[in-house]
Amino acid sequence: MTSTTLTQAGTTRGVSTATLLTAGAAAGPLFLGLGLAQAFTRDGFDLSRQPLSLLALGEHGWIQIANFVVSGLLALAGAAGFRRALRGGPAATWGPVLVAVLGVGLIVAGVLRADPSMGWPAGAPEGNPETMSWHSYGHGVGAMLSFGSLTVACLVFARRFGRVGALASVLVALATVAVMAWPDQDSVSVRMVLGSALVFGWLTAVSLHTITERKH
Repeated sequence: MTSTTLTQAGTTRGVSTATLLTAGAAAGPLFLGLGLAQAFTRDGFDLSRQPLSLLALGEHGWIQIANFVVSGLLALAGAAGFRRALRGGPAATWGPVLVAVLGVGLIVAGVLRADPSMGWPAGAPEGNPETMSWHSYGHGVGAMLSFGSLTVACLVFARRFGRVGALASVLVALATVAVMAWPDQDSVSVRMVLGSALVFGWLTAVSLHTITERKH
């Protein structure tokens, strides 16, 4: 049996690397797309002051919980795809690990919900709650893992690209840090969306680039 036949047989028995990377590429568009769709259709939700995480609360909160979990699973699939595709090359070790941490962070943030706050859902405190529950702390840890790991991944993956690609990756990381660290509490919910768009957009682009790279 030739090596080509063995490769094809292995691919048919499992999931192809391209499919895993495509799953990773879809994580960001799903998370942001479904999150924003809810933000603009849930009666009374105000994205200018209420972060997307709060959508996990209330009557239809299960949709956002599922959004977190499914997006996390897609990111884990993408990490498996990167592990195969990058084997033996730059970022082969820490690149997939950081994407996997993103996936775990999203799942944790989905399973452990934030406390009601910022007026959501109806009857919640208009500001931050006076005390935080253990699951709200856990939600925060999951969110920080997600943002932090993917921001660092931008720097790790920069080693794989030429001058333009490396510069773009570094700029995405710096822009994400700047957006998230901006000292304005009134805009934190919007800045979280912008930060997510930056790093998730980068992940989608790198996932698709890796698929194309493997074809040549």
